[in-house]
Amino acid sequence: MSDIILKPGDKAPAFKGVDQNGDVISLADFKGQRVVLYFYPKDNTPGCTAQACNLRDNYQTLIKQGYQVIGVSGDSVKSHKKFEEKFDLPFPLIADEDKVILDAYGVYGPKKFMGRSFLGIHRTTFLIDEKSIIRAIITKPDTKNQTQQILDTWSTLGG
Repeated sequence: MSDIILKPGDKAPAFKGVDQNGDVISLADFKGQRVVLYFYPKDNTPGCTAQACNLRDNYQTLIKQGYQVIGVSGDSVKSHKKFEEKFDLPFPLIADEDKVILDAYGVYGPKKFMGRSFLGIHRTTFLIDEKSIIRAIITKPDTKNQTQQILDTWSTLGG
């Protein structure tokens, strides 16, 4: 569990993880590019599917505007592969079963659902600029309109 609280203007924590294809992905791979790093609770759940499909449906718009999309959850590589294939997702999904990246970004911690407390992943999207600086943090992503939320947020930053 993480006590890290990141804020806009902070350097994005470096990370390295394995995606659904077994490829090692790191933040350094995207130096000089804008990154949409989104954390989600679980593959194949309604909200996570809506969010991933919204990003998929608008992926070319994001790419044309210079954004790279990376998803991260605590699911396994195998689970991510099934999720990618089922919904034809065009971006890497990093498996963080050890919660190293989740902790570095402060998105794993206590949650409440229907009166029950448990540890889990807080759905959060980080917008990271070309110099690996966090420009914005979306703490309440709109799963059905995540792309528009990203574009609107970047435009308020002058980007």
